[in-house]
Amino acid sequence: MNKRNLFLVLALVPVFLLAQTKKPIVASDLMKIATANQIQISPDGNKAVMVVTRKAVKNDNEYYYTRHLFLSDLVGKTEPTQLTFGDKNDSQPQWSPDGKLLAFVRTESEKSQIWVLPLSGGEAHAITKSDYGAGRPRWSPDGKKILYSSAIPFYAIEGKTTWPYERPGRTLGDEQNFKAMKADEKKKITTTQDGTLEEVRLWLAKNTSEGNPRVLTRQDLQGEHNLQPDEEFTHLFVKVMGTEDTAIQLTGGFQDFQNAEWSPDGKTIICHSRIHKIHPDRERDSDLWIINAETKAAKEFLTWPGYSISAPCYSPDGTQILFSVESTQNRHAAQNQLAVIPSIGGKPQILTSTFDRDVSGAVWSSDSKTIYFVAQANGDIPIFSVPAKGGSITKVIGNDSGVNDFDVVSDKMVYALTETKNPWEVYLFQTKDKSNRQLTQLNEGWIKDRLVIFPKENWLDRPDGSKIQYWVMEPIGKKEGTKYPTILNIHGGPSAMWGPGIFSMWHEYQLENSWGYGVVYCNPRGSGGYGDKFKKGNFKDWGTSPAADILVSLDDAMKNNAWIDKDQLFVEGGSYAGYMVAWIIAHDNRFKAANAQRGVYDLTTFMGEGNAWRLVPDHFGGYPWDKETKTVLDSNSPYTFVDKINTPLLIIHGDQDLRTGVIQSEMLYKSLKILNKPVEYIRYPKEGHELTRSGNPGRMMDHMLRVIEFFERYAKHPEPGAATLK
Repeated sequence: MNKRNLFLVLALVPVFLLAQTKKPIVASDLMKIATANQIQISPDGNKAVMVVTRKAVKNDNEYYYTRHLFLSDLVGKTEPTQLTFGDKNDSQPQWSPDGKLLAFVRTESEKSQIWVLPLSGGEAHAITKSDYGAGRPRWSPDGKKILYSSAIPFYAIEGKTTWPYERPGRTLGDEQNFKAMKADEKKKITTTQDGTLEEVRLWLAKNTSEGNPRVLTRQDLQGEHNLQPDEEFTHLFVKVMGTEDTAIQLTGGFQDFQNAEWSPDGKTIICHSRIHKIHPDRERDSDLWIINAETKAAKEFLTWPGYSISAPCYSPDGTQILFSVESTQNRHAAQNQLAVIPSIGGKPQILTSTFDRDVSGAVWSSDSKTIYFVAQANGDIPIFSVPAKGGSITKVIGNDSGVNDFDVVSDKMVYALTETKNPWEVYLFQTKDKSNRQLTQLNEGWIKDRLVIFPKENWLDRPDGSKIQYWVMEPIGKKEGTKYPTILNIHGGPSAMWGPGIFSMWHEYQLENSWGYGVVYCNPRGSGGYGDKFKKGNFKDWGTSPAADILVSLDDAMKNNAWIDKDQLFVEGGSYAGYMVAWIIAHDNRFKAANAQRGVYDLTTFMGEGNAWRLVPDHFGGYPWDKETKTVLDSNSPYTFVDKINTPLLIIHGDQDLRTGVIQSEMLYKSLKILNKPVEYIRYPKEGHELTRSGNPGRMMDHMLRVIEFFERYAKHPEPGAATLK
């Protein structure tokens, strides 16, 4: 053996040994995954603050999250410094103009307040004591004030509504009436169940004020975890720094003022709002408003017929206002766009009209010449740029990855990235020299010892001309000539998008691979990330055509991957994908077992019990009481075909999931039990619709392992195979 060959052999030995020592992803690795977002670069561009979220456990079974502020050096190469500590929930950091202070939001006992942290030393301290909580702090350009918002309940707002009160025979809500009576010191209040009508109403109002019972008269009665009988209205306040004075309320009334930002000269505040001529629950659109910071005078700045406009922000030089634009037509598929308008008023200009992708997270460049934004595109979430005067859109960063958050100051761009090789890290990109540097080691330490499977991208053509993108992930330890059970994993939305850049499924996919399963996933018609026409492809057709895209992707995967065992197929998905799982197994018997999570199964029932009910009129063009629409809803409801389901099914839902509602899952389970079909039902306490993304970490692990355990009852793994990895 010559010296060169000997050198190559010796060089390869450590790599081989390293691969041998790596271990598959396990369920408890979920507890190791840390994320960082809400990135804010300091005014001088030398530092960046971010919120780092970690999972924690105490007393062996009490799982929770911590959210702390971290400071990263963008000039040197020192490790990020932790700024806040303890079992805290800190968020929304904002730099003071001189870079010496950080304002942030701390949530304690369900109430959030604005805190300020001196970076030169000293303890953080609260500067607000709002009865209803405070959030979204914004420093005035001179650093002397902090603008913030607070959600005020209906009964605490003075004055009359600008829309007809929707309670025949009454002029005020019970709580508001009770509050008004108590405030009148000249009037003696008598509350008795045996008195006059007024006294009885006050007795009833007193009970209502204590939440016993809840009186609901509004259309959008469901929140995320509970009923919400009272409307809230977001109002703006200013706290003058260095004083003990009470914060100044800038806005009032039965109107929301949201996403407020200062003008560079500090004289005006821009936000989105609307005077409600109909009940706010029936209003879906907003306009741009400006507020005089001195006089508090608020007035409409821009109404754009055919569009709902929101999230405005002044350019650094103060000459333009950037804002978000959503068409009020075809809401189920229209792409969110960016537009600008001169700050003195004038004709607005849409900058992304030819882009045909949903855009979000827009940030101005320091010189006001460029706007950066993110958009889902073909399984990735890159950062793009567009000239502020309009022009070509350019991809800045992002291939087989997803940008979760970013900020730009001068030539520095700090961004959080998800990749297959690492679920989440933060990087510094220099826009001038295109250099890139990793700033954090959030997951680097533990991930280096894990075997990670990389997805293989594929495309296929459908008869109608649509192109479907899908990915295949091999089981760990795959051997040539051996067949493996495979899971078809489906995304929700229905306009969500999956791909290598999506963080939410990173751990679940890798865990399934480590248990010896292959994974196939795709983006069927109706998904985001592929343009307006593709997103409209499931209109009045949630089941048949998207299901065909999904199953053809699986067929194509089996054709091109001989290791997939066609007799060992499993299917799972949540939300709309829970719907899709039930739909597929009611029309196809190829799967050994299935799991439907947090799903929608009867569209008429969903319209009544879910807070996402507008998906029904938006996606099906009408309501259940319309005869034609009712026919379409029934023909698109998996529950209509419940008697055709023969596949063993695990149904999962959260007790407090009001986005889809829980009754449909009970309907599906009970019906299958009556039909004597193999079915099991799991209900998680204290969990809403976000169970699998931001739910309690202990219940998230329980959820994943219950699905795997259910599939294991029906799976046959090759020997040696997955069992050697457990």
